[in-house]
Amino acid sequence: MGIDAEESAPLPGDLLDLVALPAERDLVERLGAQSDAVPWDRLLFSCKEAVYKVWFPLAQRMLGFDGAQIDIDSGGFFSARFLVPPPQAAGNPVPRLTGRWMHRDGFILTAIALPSSVNETPVRSAHTRAPLRAFSGTEIR
Repeated sequence: MGIDAEESAPLPGDLLDLVALPAERDLVERLGAQSDAVPWDRLLFSCKEAVYKVWFPLAQRMLGFDGAQIDIDSGGFFSARFLVPPPQAAGNPVPRLTGRWMHRDGFILTAIALPSSVNETPVRSAHTRAPLRAFSGTEIR
């Protein structure tokens, strides 16, 4: 499981240039043009942190910020596609992860959970389009 929480504020200085791939910087710009209610650069950073927290126990090696490409949708979901050899879970490669995010009460929260059993298909977090309940019963959006 990978969970991250960040303050709801833009990243300082040129940090986005250090942590984001060119496609991710374009994504942050597009999302920002649609809505300025979320600090999209900080959300991207939080997604990368949640991915790392799933990655390291599986791979037992570092993952650079350029090791996975993040895609974020404005509806509260995100995904990560590994750009390096993926980690293994139960003997199967995990080339992609999906998770949820929310922006509420001055915080950005991101979470990814691997299913308890892994079959031969790529691993995706178990979720439906129904809202998840967490953090004192609040809706994750």
